[in-house]
Amino acid sequence: MSDHPYTNRLIHETSPYLLQHAHNPVDWYAWGEEALNRARAEDKPIFLSIGYSACHWCHVMEHESFEDPETAALMNELFVNIKVDREERPDLDAIYMDAVQAMTGQGGWPMSVWLTPDGKPFHGGTYYPKEPRYGMPGFQQVLRAVADAYRNRRTQVDGQAERLAAMLRRSASLQADGGELGADILEEALGQMRQYFDDEDGGFGNQPKFPQPMTLDFALMQHRRTGNLDALYMAELTLEKMAHGGIYDQLGGGFHRYSVDAIWLVPHFEKMLYDNAQLLRTYLHAWQVTQRPLFRRVVVETIDYVLREMTAPGGGFYSTQDADSEGHEGKFFVWSQAEIEAVLDPHTAAIFGDYYGVSARGNFEGKNILSVVRSVEQVARRFQVSEATVNAALEQGRAALFAQRETRVKPGRDEKILTEWNGLMIHALAECGVALDRPDALEAAIQAANFILANMSQPDGRLYRAYKDGRARFNAYLEDYAAFARALLALYEATFELRWLGEATRLTQVMLAQFHDPAGGFYQTGVDHEQLVARRKDFIDNAIPSGNALAAEVLLRLAVLLDKPAYRDEAGRILLMMKDAMARQPTGFGRLLGVLDAYLTPSQEIAIVGRRAEAATQALLAEVRRHYLPHTVVALKAPEEDSMLPLLQGRTLVDGKPAAYVCENFACKLPVTDAAALAQLLTVRQNRR
Repeated sequence: MSDHPYTNRLIHETSPYLLQHAHNPVDWYAWGEEALNRARAEDKPIFLSIGYSACHWCHVMEHESFEDPETAALMNELFVNIKVDREERPDLDAIYMDAVQAMTGQGGWPMSVWLTPDGKPFHGGTYYPKEPRYGMPGFQQVLRAVADAYRNRRTQVDGQAERLAAMLRRSASLQADGGELGADILEEALGQMRQYFDDEDGGFGNQPKFPQPMTLDFALMQHRRTGNLDALYMAELTLEKMAHGGIYDQLGGGFHRYSVDAIWLVPHFEKMLYDNAQLLRTYLHAWQVTQRPLFRRVVVETIDYVLREMTAPGGGFYSTQDADSEGHEGKFFVWSQAEIEAVLDPHTAAIFGDYYGVSARGNFEGKNILSVVRSVEQVARRFQVSEATVNAALEQGRAALFAQRETRVKPGRDEKILTEWNGLMIHALAECGVALDRPDALEAAIQAANFILANMSQPDGRLYRAYKDGRARFNAYLEDYAAFARALLALYEATFELRWLGEATRLTQVMLAQFHDPAGGFYQTGVDHEQLVARRKDFIDNAIPSGNALAAEVLLRLAVLLDKPAYRDEAGRILLMMKDAMARQPTGFGRLLGVLDAYLTPSQEIAIVGRRAEAATQALLAEVRRHYLPHTVVALKAPEEDSMLPLLQGRTLVDGKPAAYVCENFACKLPVTDAAALAQLLTVRQNRR
């Protein structure tokens, strides 16, 4: 918040991002009829600025331009100015990001877009400096040029706006391709991924590098499906390099947003709930496949981070942590060599510094981002000590520096609770909680699901998108319903409480009623959403899975759990719509490729009969959860229970003992009553693939 003696309309908002701008001299509006009506009444173009609270360059542009009275006066004179939090309004963000990318060939935040009074974009970009630099015009120059074009070249402006609006509407008219869905799509996608893979440092493409958990999950699935060792290599190398890099918080756990370089060293320091949710699952899956302790440790430390830093007292998970603290990007996370030596004894500091690449020069603006540069074995040889001594020094050093870091001014935290992002984290904590025997993680997932159902449900059973300061706001989008329904299915398979399955089924029905297009696929916005310049269908993954990929995944899983072939057919139609694009551009369709892998795999169901609390039942469940079974559906009933689920009907104890029935397309093998026999059945099936 700035020291300017101004207050604008944003003071009435709940979004931390909008509230950050509530004392700008800019006459900001939140998106809504008041602003749009004024633009129409005065025939003024709209300046739309979209960002989010953890965004470093959003802060820079605010400080340079939006806090500057001279720039603000120009904005107020020439435009109706609207500020949007992209995390609250993904519909607006997606529409106008498509437009900016079409106009400039790139996108990002802060996003700066100029619209006609009816909301059609005609000019756009991202960050503009106050003065001309970086080969960019100054923001005031841009403001004057855009206003001049709107006044004096109106025909050109309207023509550009119409062309862009027509382009934006195109996604809604996509039709399913003809033809078949086959494994050749998966193989072509994997081949394309291999071409972009960095054999030196992992990841795809050059700098900046993003974690891409959906793509890595797809690689793990292909290894499981075919035994392809190259697929495993791509996933394993990337996950190892990221876990050792500065993109991972070596002291506190959890991942930063992305790496500005190709070697995962210097991150953009914000931490996002959605990245950590997805990476939790990817590292868990990699551990299930490889049993590597590094991957398990990352999962454990990231769970600890989420429970410590991102969990609201009443349930639910906060959205983001800022990149900046005390006005400097990364200040909370970096260390000088002297700071480390002041906390640790000389011997521990020397070993710690050797392992984590600490130097007097530093690797980031004179300070050190901690990243693993040597193995424990190498450090032990260099210091002529045992590996146990090195490990003890590293553990002691991490604990001491973490405690010291806790005394620093922490980065800002965006404490709004978003249904979609909470869905991703609930799914992750439910899955990791039972696989790693972390009841605290499972309990946090349950509390978050209860919070959303209690506080973010509308009277008619629909959901809200966002919650902050006691207010739930904005009708939920497709991705909210799909991510949360998927999370509830994960909670059912973690707890076997039927209420979670019931809520997932109910919300899927709402999703079909609100968002489904009879011609195929799902719209991002509901049937009664405000009319925008376009009603989009979202198929391409960004940092978060696309709404259609999540919806297809939910439908496919429910098709098996509830024996509903129509749900499977609908998932197939979505896959057919993206059949060619998935094969050619796999990094844009990681989650949907995973759905295709599930669609092409004979469904596997594991039905367990037994009392949950009984040790023999627990042993069977633990065996199932030890394996990487991405498409397997698990259900459980007590011996006396008469379950409505098709795959549990007619299942009984065997000789009075808890039993597991391993089935494929509902045809079951003979039941087994001990974990070793179950392990053999699961291993045989994996080897057969």
